[in-house]
Amino acid sequence: MTKVKISVAKGDGIGPEIMDAVLKIFDAAKVPLEYEFVAMGKGVYDQGFTTGMTDDAKKSIESTGILFKGPMETPKGGGVKSINVTARKTWNTHSNIRKFQTIKGVDTVFSKAGIPINLTIVRENIEDTYGGIEHYMTKDVAVSRRIISRPGSQQVIRSAFETAIKEGYKTVTCGHKANIMKLTDGMFLDTFYEIAKEYPQIIAEDVIVDALCMKLVSAPQQFECIVLTNLQGDIVSDLCAGLVGGLGFAPSANLGDHIKIFEAVHGTAPDIAGQNKANPTSLLLSGALMLNQMGLEHYGSAIREALLSAIDKGFHTGDFGVDRTQSIGTKEFSEAIIQELDLSKITDSDPDKYHKPSLLATNKMMVSSNEIVETVGIDLFIESETQADEIAQIVHAHLDTDMELTTITNRGTQVWPEGSVFTNLVDTYVVRIEKNTKSEVKKKRFMEQAIHLYDHLNIGSIEMLLTIDGLRKYSLAQGQKVIELS
Repeated sequence: MTKVKISVAKGDGIGPEIMDAVLKIFDAAKVPLEYEFVAMGKGVYDQGFTTGMTDDAKKSIESTGILFKGPMETPKGGGVKSINVTARKTWNTHSNIRKFQTIKGVDTVFSKAGIPINLTIVRENIEDTYGGIEHYMTKDVAVSRRIISRPGSQQVIRSAFETAIKEGYKTVTCGHKANIMKLTDGMFLDTFYEIAKEYPQIIAEDVIVDALCMKLVSAPQQFECIVLTNLQGDIVSDLCAGLVGGLGFAPSANLGDHIKIFEAVHGTAPDIAGQNKANPTSLLLSGALMLNQMGLEHYGSAIREALLSAIDKGFHTGDFGVDRTQSIGTKEFSEAIIQELDLSKITDSDPDKYHKPSLLATNKMMVSSNEIVETVGIDLFIESETQADEIAQIVHAHLDTDMELTTITNRGTQVWPEGSVFTNLVDTYVVRIEKNTKSEVKKKRFMEQAIHLYDHLNIGSIEMLLTIDGLRKYSLAQGQKVIELS
């Protein structure tokens, strides 16, 4: 069978040990892969590559379309971005798939109670706070931008429904916080139900993320496939890993339209690196997911069955929830798995189903709709240690006739024209100015108003206020009363 080339990064800490163990199992199963090893991780950072990968590594991955990677360490401090997040975002692997399943021989609260777990978390992988767009606005206030897009939401939600079909699930649940983040999570939730119409055979439901966490730790068996935004998905997926024994038993796939990344999501565990103690289970299960995605399902299934058989017979590394005095090393554990391989089950896999990515001429622009967008106001983020009434007086003294000061807020709570003296303040206010006419006002006019006020207020940031098809698409403050234009 013709071998398929993939890019392999061994990683940091225990990464090289568990990767060597997994590739040894692949070789024993005669998986038709050719490995192109690439340099990524802490060692590359230390050589001066601020992205955490060499140019040759980037070229290799964009050629093969597959990155199989061990855990990697990002140096702390210095403004260095996580290599793991950078890789996912650079190659638009928009959907993170993590499957959590009870493994016989791995003791957990639920396995001891006889409660089986078989659920998949599908996490948006590109957007949200993981854009890492942050800055100090004043000495006391730091700001992070949370970006949620409709096209990005469509990609991951569609992946969730496709995953449900592939796994034979009957339900897909959307976890969200749309009761508070009404525009960002609200868009995600609206998109979820729009996409759900394309999959009438699947039951679509939603639950607020904090209630979801409570239900997961009390009755995880009621869930099958859960789709979430990036940060919430990160937290919930680690919670689910705890339900089945920890991150060492949680495979992970990052799926994009052109490039796919398969990795162990646990840490680099430098305290046990080089001691033959590391557990390769997570990376091996991620490798099995990779083989399934590449059309090598029979290899993936045979390897997974061999792993489960070895565990069932009592072979385990020291991090399993059983008597650790009987544990064996990384190398010995991989040998035990190899002994359980049944090569007769590896028959008609089809690697021709996998196609390398084509070289793209330009970046893809994702636009989902053609609604009418109108700028109706502006938010001015200002630094000030004065009271809101004084700020309002300054604004009113320099306000154009077609503009109106509608509210002043502090940390999202209205402090003008109404508020409470019991609201504590920090040194950043948001001054909201909106048009006071139904006539259209050009965006340039709002910017001119901001420039006019700049001589009198310490403006640190500006946000335009939009309506889309006549609907307000900006949040109100806590305590704000809205008076529509007559």
